[in-house]
Amino acid sequence: MILVFLAATMVYFLAATQLEPIVNYLSKHPQPPMHTIHMQLQQQNLDPSTPVVERYWKWLTSVLHGNFLTAYDGSSVNDELGRRVYVSTVLLLTATVLSAVSGVAIGAWNALRQYRPSDRISTVVSYAILATPTVVIAVSLQTIDNWFGSPIQYINIHNPDVHGFFPVLLNTAEHLILPTLTLWLIQVTQFSRFQRSTMLDVLGADFLRTARAKGLTRRQAVIKHGLRTAVIPVMPLLVYSILLLFTGATFTEKIFGWHGMGEWLVDAISHNDVNATAAIGVFTAVLVLIAGLLSDLVYAALDPRVRS
Repeated sequence: MILVFLAATMVYFLAATQLEPIVNYLSKHPQPPMHTIHMQLQQQNLDPSTPVVERYWKWLTSVLHGNFLTAYDGSSVNDELGRRVYVSTVLLLTATVLSAVSGVAIGAWNALRQYRPSDRISTVVSYAILATPTVVIAVSLQTIDNWFGSPIQYINIHNPDVHGFFPVLLNTAEHLILPTLTLWLIQVTQFSRFQRSTMLDVLGADFLRTARAKGLTRRQAVIKHGLRTAVIPVMPLLVYSILLLFTGATFTEKIFGWHGMGEWLVDAISHNDVNATAAIGVFTAVLVLIAGLLSDLVYAALDPRVRS
């Protein structure tokens, strides 16, 4: 919790000293009177004439009571945070679970078929994808989709004309296809390469040879003993990937109009929104804390040596 407090404090002071919320009012046409501008900024705890330490103390006491104050447009940061978290969860949880399962399977398969054509092709494709920026992957998928005249939709997820549980579910699934595929391509390569390396280390281990000596076939020994051991180092990567992608899928969310946490971070900074930026910083710091805890729990659940 101390690290969360320090991270949140640093984010707030950085946002409060580098962002200029007054620009949002000075750029309006017609420009409001200066006393009106300062009155609005004071109500939002953003007035630059107020010492930053005083603003920080007011912000901190509000956060400790569960209130992240208001955004630059006067809306509640709490309400926007809750909505954005839900939207990002729908996208990121789906993409990461699919990436983890398929990445572990592909990595283990390539390790068992080391240096064969399938392994070499997978290696070349993986490095090509890892070297490609997310923006290029997302735009390429959009272009391919347009070439084939696909009816797939990826923007305006909340269609007001769609009603009922199953129609809404199908509408959401349709909008999930391209952004999920983008995140899947990025993550599956990471998981598969990491899993391949750990699996290669396990294949030559003594305990696997002992299992074979006790009568297990190579397939039984690999699945029952080898894969479980090889997947242990991948679990921390999986946990951190799921949680930290909440604010890390910025380009994917912006390109596909998926209004989640990553897009909100960019919008908050571009609008000089101190309170929203600080709220995202607190949220990210809490995610890091939760990711570390879950990572240790998952590691202990899979490795009996840690539990003992």
